[in-house]
Amino acid sequence: MADSRETLTINAFVAGYPIKHSRSPIIHSYWLKKFGISGSYKAVEVTPDDFPNFIATIRAQGLGSAVGGNVTIPHKEAAYRLADSPDEVAEELGAANTIWMEEGRLHATNTDGYGFVSNLDERHPGWDKADRAVVFGAGGASRAVVQSLRDRGIGEIHILNRTEERAQELADRFGARVFSHPQGALHEVMQGAGLFVNTTSLGMDGTEAPELDFSPLAENAVVTDIVYVPLITPILQMAQAQGIATVDGLGMLLHQAKPGFKKWFGQMPEVDETLRSIIIADMEKH
Repeated sequence: MADSRETLTINAFVAGYPIKHSRSPIIHSYWLKKFGISGSYKAVEVTPDDFPNFIATIRAQGLGSAVGGNVTIPHKEAAYRLADSPDEVAEELGAANTIWMEEGRLHATNTDGYGFVSNLDERHPGWDKADRAVVFGAGGASRAVVQSLRDRGIGEIHILNRTEERAQELADRFGARVFSHPQGALHEVMQGAGLFVNTTSLGMDGTEAPELDFSPLAENAVVTDIVYVPLITPILQMAQAQGIATVDGLGMLLHQAKPGFKKWFGQMPEVDETLRSIIIADMEKH
């Protein structure tokens, strides 16, 4: 006799404004197909004014039976504020990118830092032997990077920003091993550093980036960029031309998606070269 039970369909989402260029649906659809899971993951455009109502709808479990989803720009801070149970990571960052309902409460975390270090672990194992890291930029994207470097045990983290007050705010937030500097101190601060991270938008979508001299870095240093469009940014090109190892930012996007997928769909996915190639092909189309 045929099994007449219906297959449970699990729905998740990514909410942002704008959202049409999000590649998260491609990533999660790839994993759903790979695991043979009956589910969906869709992009939902939500304005900042509508976001509180959007969250209220999720709480009422009326969003097409969605179990949770991702939250992207500009809603990460609002998602943290509106959550019933943000975890310690989201609490310290003051921002969340992953939410889910559990026992009637809206839980929240932030997986950006997890994605950042997982990308480095995959593409350049041993990067965390660096005792000093330089983080270029102190905007919202740098918070998770600094937090994850501190939690990995990097000895000193030096943040440089055009407005040093912004860098100082991060140093105050993340503790005694984090230091702030004006951009003019870059050459001095890079002395002996094993990791350089660009968290600014310099070089994104073909914009220019200033010439950087990476010669003060340690012999086995690595340069990474959280920008991934283009895949090899101007800053990565400069580093490669100077003989420095580099890691592109695409893996951060791919790896940050893994914990959410596990939370909503019950399986921990892998980031493989097929998925990378699918996303790169999509980037080349746009």
